[in-house]
Amino acid sequence: MGNHPGSRQLVSNASVLGQILPRIRGISGGRHAIWREKHTIFQEAGWDGLANVSIIPRLRTQIWLSDAAAIKEVTMSRARFPKPVHQYRVLLLFGGNIVASEGDEWKRYRKVAAPAFSEKNNKLVWDETVKIMVDMFHTLWNDAPEVTVDHCIEITLPIALFVIGVAGFGRKVSWKDDTVVPPGYTMSFKEALHVVSTGTIVKAIVPNWAMGLTKHFRHVRDAFKELDNYMFDMIRARRESEKKEERYDLFSQLLDASQVETEDGMPQITDRELVGNIFIFLLAGHETTAHTLCFTFAMLALYPEEQDKLYKEIKSLMPDPTRLPTYDEMNSFQYSMAVFYETLRMFPPVNGIPKQSAEDTSIVVGNGSGDSVAIPCPKGTYITIDTPGLHYNPRYWSDPHSFKPERFLGDWPRDAFVPFSAGPRACIGRRFFETEGIAILIMLISRYKVTVKEEPQFANETFEERKARVLAAKPVLTLSPTRVPLTFTKRE
Repeated sequence: MGNHPGSRQLVSNASVLGQILPRIRGISGGRHAIWREKHTIFQEAGWDGLANVSIIPRLRTQIWLSDAAAIKEVTMSRARFPKPVHQYRVLLLFGGNIVASEGDEWKRYRKVAAPAFSEKNNKLVWDETVKIMVDMFHTLWNDAPEVTVDHCIEITLPIALFVIGVAGFGRKVSWKDDTVVPPGYTMSFKEALHVVSTGTIVKAIVPNWAMGLTKHFRHVRDAFKELDNYMFDMIRARRESEKKEERYDLFSQLLDASQVETEDGMPQITDRELVGNIFIFLLAGHETTAHTLCFTFAMLALYPEEQDKLYKEIKSLMPDPTRLPTYDEMNSFQYSMAVFYETLRMFPPVNGIPKQSAEDTSIVVGNGSGDSVAIPCPKGTYITIDTPGLHYNPRYWSDPHSFKPERFLGDWPRDAFVPFSAGPRACIGRRFFETEGIAILIMLISRYKVTVKEEPQFANETFEERKARVLAAKPVLTLSPTRVPLTFTKRE
């Protein structure tokens, strides 16, 4: 690799051992190295590309990238830099899907899935999200003048779950109902959906033979089985239904597409693949939305002046506080989108996007001085798009550690913003995600002011200490907030 700057260490950061060991020079990089270092490690090396070599569990060459042009080249060149699908085996829990596939298989899945993410589906997402928020204000919060939560995830996770329930599965889920367990089942659809969405990491890392060892493991195992049964029952029910309703949820749209036969008379995707893809949309659409919104409300609580700017925009577009925003107005809420994007820049859901070199090649990277160099990239080299490294790179973002939503109001470096990845493999559900997030943000900020919960044990902390505490995070399946205690005070 031309002895290009980077780490030379015994244990790979991608290995299980590498995720356990602390940072020891020459031995291991330590847990969550990408999130912890952000762009610092690139600045120290003098280049926005690093050549890393490790020996355990096997000789491994890897290039980390925080150079926008190099990342664009990698993401646009699918043949040279395919996705290492073997790293996504844990996402095959329900069946083959668009995320854990490559080549012709990926093309087939995308051909079927792309039409499902339509404007009609986006409008459904918006309308149902608004209804869910109104229901939360009235039913859960009882229009209380003040609501305090120990962790904001207590609010954002169920909201995101309810949205994916209705816009993803076509099943309305609410705050107080949906506890009925149908004959033949051991838990309600709502419970199965919740346990699967929060228990995926358990199902992914615990061997099947061990899933019966604890009560929690058994509950997760049973929830996966129940959700699988629910989805196959939904497939049968909708196929056997005499009255064909016009439905725009993802499940119905994929089901319709799956019934279109290919030239050889086979369905475009099997029922198992249909279920596998719906599960991926559940996983991607639920956790990432919930965590991003949690970070968004934390930032607005820490920076009240930014929250005031956001509220003023909402008020200017919706002077009547009783009127509900419509999907047609979404693009008018520019500061809302700017706040959302700035949160995604600072807290990207996926810290490292993996690729692999399919041939001996090279990747040109630059630095802050305007120099460039080609890093030799042997066949089989792992390439990591370092999202925090790119999003905190001062070449593209001035004062990158500061929360400045206005940077997204004018011209901004689109190639240096990859929370949804980039190129042909970019997130197919981006608009779904944005639509849901903006609707939630508008609805909540229009009615409630957000502040950090006052706790006696933190009475004497400085702003920087409070900021570090509230914004503490760690990468799990996606970047997860540790604890965001907030108070929501009803606006006059």
